[in-house]
Amino acid sequence: MDRLPEEVARVVEEHGFSGVVRVDRPGHPGLSRAWGLAERGFGIPNTLNTQFGLASATKGLTALTVMTLVSEGRLTLDTSARSLLRDDLPEIDDAVTVEHLLAHRSGIGDYFDEEGGFDATDYVLTVPLHELATTAGYLTALAGRATKSAPGETFAYNNSGFVVLALMAERVTGSTFHDLVGQRVCGPAAMHDTDFLRSDELPASAARGYLAAEGLRTNVLHLPVCGTGDGGVYATVADVHRLWHAVFEGRIVAPTWVEEMVRPRSDVPAEHRRYGLGFWLHASGDGVLLEGYDAGVSFRSLHDRSTELTFTVISNSTDGAWPVAGFLEDRLLG
Repeated sequence: MDRLPEEVARVVEEHGFSGVVRVDRPGHPGLSRAWGLAERGFGIPNTLNTQFGLASATKGLTALTVMTLVSEGRLTLDTSARSLLRDDLPEIDDAVTVEHLLAHRSGIGDYFDEEGGFDATDYVLTVPLHELATTAGYLTALAGRATKSAPGETFAYNNSGFVVLALMAERVTGSTFHDLVGQRVCGPAAMHDTDFLRSDELPASAARGYLAAEGLRTNVLHLPVCGTGDGGVYATVADVHRLWHAVFEGRIVAPTWVEEMVRPRSDVPAEHRRYGLGFWLHASGDGVLLEGYDAGVSFRSLHDRSTELTFTVISNSTDGAWPVAGFLEDRLLG
């Protein structure tokens, strides 16, 4: 008898989890269930159709969007950021390339630096949140950030780099980044409930992000009003699983480009992971991961290519996903 649903429910109850868990395993019954509240003030429950913020998991969608442009020859992995930034962000080294940015090996300064005592609920943004509604609007936040290392020298997780990628994609196509993600990733993947939503006008279908496991304080004053290349997309758990199928079936970019994206570029011992281009990779196995962590958002989704196991844990509280996701990873991957 498969006891996984019972075991997950026990972890959920122990930690007061709010969100959705889904597990797909060939040859085993599936698990898909929601817990907790999407809107605590009015007692509105989370459901399997609730849209949740994914935070930095957006970077995977950004990487896929950029790789569609690479596959078309409109960009290359060697295209320099400077060739499209022109006079903007002069602090960025002229040698920084698309590949450096996708691999977190650009060395550029980060507007949202997560190194050293990072607390997702800190007030860290230095510009008014309402100004961060378009990709171009982030230029003020990115400006003046000193280079931290030479391009290609070392891995350093970097949010600014994925904003720069979004800006480059906009400039090479003439389209907004939000539209590019919708057309080039969400459309082919049939992710009809995935979008960049404004935090100050969330629809009834979306969960509010809460700073703690209890209480009414949301993340609306902690994050950009609307995300771009480094974070801020909202999705349902079903759409996340559609994304994994679309990626590895070659419906977004051809399999040869997918293999390039999941080829390890860096070992990251501090995270017990490796990193490719826009995706985290299991330290030794075939797992490919997307992860997001921010004020009011915690998310992890893993697809194991050898077993076709996929699990996703989405929570609308800052640290809510980690106990359940950690349990699933230990239980299902050993």
